[in-house]
Formats: sequence, structure tokens, C-alpha cells
Amino acid sequence: MQGRVHSTESFGSADGPGVRFIIFLKGCPMRCSYCHNPDTWAAEGAEMIEADELLDRAERYRSYWGPEGGITVSGGEALLQTEFVLDLFTKAKARGINTCLDTSLAPFTRNEPYFGTFTKLMDVCDLVMADIKHIDPEEHKKLTGRDNANILDCLRYLSQIGQPLWIRHVLVPGITDVDEYLYRTRDFIAELGNCVKRVEVLPYHTLGIFKWDELNIPYKLRDVDPPTPERTERAQRILRGEM
Repeated sequence: MQGRVHSTESFGSADGPGVRFIIFLKGCPMRCSYCHNPDTWAAEGAEMIEADELLDRAERYRSYWGPEGGITVSGGEALLQTEFVLDLFTKAKARGINTCLDTSLAPFTRNEPYFGTFTKLMDVCDLVMADIKHIDPEEHKKLTGRDNANILDCLRYLSQIGQPLWIRHVLVPGITDVDEYLYRTRDFIAELGNCVKRVEVLPYHTLGIFKWDELNIPYKLRDVDPPTPERTERAQRILRGEM
């Protein structure tokens, strides 16, 4: 089995605990207005690589990982290739490697055969880092092009099985940086209980605009400035239930 790989990063420090080898897979069903990797959207143009080869590459850097490090699979959207990630994580656990999945959860469904594969994947996944793009269904559609009902359903399921979660939320002025939505997001996160190990607010940035320009894709948020440190801190406190 081969995966459609966009690229890898040897020393990731912001994509899970410890130092991590990050595997960016190709293909994504979302079209987030603030995406900084639109070059990962299309499935075409990927490097086809088997799981063992990726793990051999990763283990070259194992001495740098420390007790918490390992591999993180990101995207694009990794769950478009659930069977490959299952193969990769199963082989990683056999080598004693910590596994982390960075995902929007957009492909999730309880329909078979997908759901059965997904449940097996969770058995070999140490941590899920999940983005909540927007808590409001209509605003989520505007922001990403897709509904969020299955995403929230997936998070509830992960809570039910006790899957460790890090929740991430991109703070975009005028879109997600709205107190009403932040408090609704906080209430939803609270419902997930103790499986949520960390909540991170990621300030919107414009560092990926050049990729949109190179791909000739209109960038709708060009006039939106990043949030101030004060707004970012306020959002962080709200989502963590501190105010």
C-alpha cells in the first residue's frame, strides 16, 4: 500500500508533543479561506511512498525525538487516506513509535466500510489534533465550503471512546474572532470532557498568500489583518473556560 505524500519535515516542534517527523499527505476536501497550504488540495502530483519507507526515513531522526516525540501525519487531509494511515500507524506502533494525527476530521462518516477502518486507526493513534474551523454550520460552510455536522459528530465519538485530543482553532478577525462563536465553541469543547488535553488558539496569518497567487486562486481574506495579541489571549482564555 502506498500513500500520496506531499512532503515531510524532519524536526517539527508544533505538531504534537516533543520533536516529530511530520508527513504531509496530499488531497483535501476542504477549501478553507485562510488555508496556507493550497498546494496540498489536489491529490495529483503526489509522491507515492510505502509506509515502511516513510518510517525508515523517520527513524533516522529518532535520537532527536526525546521521550514524547514521534511521527505526525498531516495534510492536506490525512483522513482521505485512512487505510494508508492505518497501515502506517500500525507499523509505527510495532516499532515503538508514538503516533499523532493532525486532521480537520472532514471525511469522517459512521457509514461502512469507512467507520470500521477509522475505529481501527484510533486503536493505533496516540493523539488526535483536531481543528474546529467554525462552530456555526452556516459560517463553517462559508469558511470551508462544507458543513460541520460530521466533524462535530466525530469529536463526540472520539470523546466517547476516550481518544486523547488536542483542539485547535484558527482565530480570524470578523469570522471566528467573535465572542458569541468563541463561547459556543467553548461550550462544545467542555462537552468533550477529559479527553481534551490541550486547547490551542492559532492566530490567523497571511504567510501562505503567495501560494494562492502562484496557483492563480483568488484569496478572499487579503484585507484581513492578523488578530492582536490581546484578542488572541482573550480567545485562548474563553476557549479554556477561564472567562
